[in-house]
Amino acid sequence: MASIFSHAFVAYGVNNTFMEHPYWKRCVFFSVVLSILPDADVIGFLIGVPYESPWGHRGATHSIVFSMMMAAFVTALFFRDYFRFKAKLLAVFTILSLSAISHGVLDAFTNGGLGVAFFWPFDNSRYFFPYHPVQVSPIGISAFFSEYGLKVILSELVFIVLPTTIFILDSTNKCNSNIHAAFWWFSSKKSS
Repeated sequence: MASIFSHAFVAYGVNNTFMEHPYWKRCVFFSVVLSILPDADVIGFLIGVPYESPWGHRGATHSIVFSMMMAAFVTALFFRDYFRFKAKLLAVFTILSLSAISHGVLDAFTNGGLGVAFFWPFDNSRYFFPYHPVQVSPIGISAFFSEYGLKVILSELVFIVLPTTIFILDSTNKCNSNIHAAFWWFSSKKSS
């Protein structure tokens, strides 16, 4: 897995396209939560859930279906004002979904573990991307204070933080970019 720091930073980057919206801070908060939530499945290690189980690490909680279900739940619970405006509701749901799905995407770029069950519950197979330059993050904070932890941080800086920073700077400098314009249109649309 990538570290929770990188997951959170990518979620922030996804939200950068949405920053002029009144609910931006709320979206950032829940996007970060949803980007980290899939790793709650590490509790399975403590209670004996096998890694390769659909409920093991990088299983169901890393799937697209789980990500979208959690995004729908958060949208319904914390963005109720938007139910009158379907376009705004869709914009928030999309931002939250992308933030949550980004977790599995980042993990599929790592060089360790069994892969990601993107298509659970339809398929329990685990997948990696063909290119996986990110060092798999150790579980537990103490492991970061080691030579291997430094390798993880460096690989995340190069392959996750740097591209996300470029995206953030580019979308900040180009307020009329296609992505920014599309999300701004969805979030500012008044009719349903």
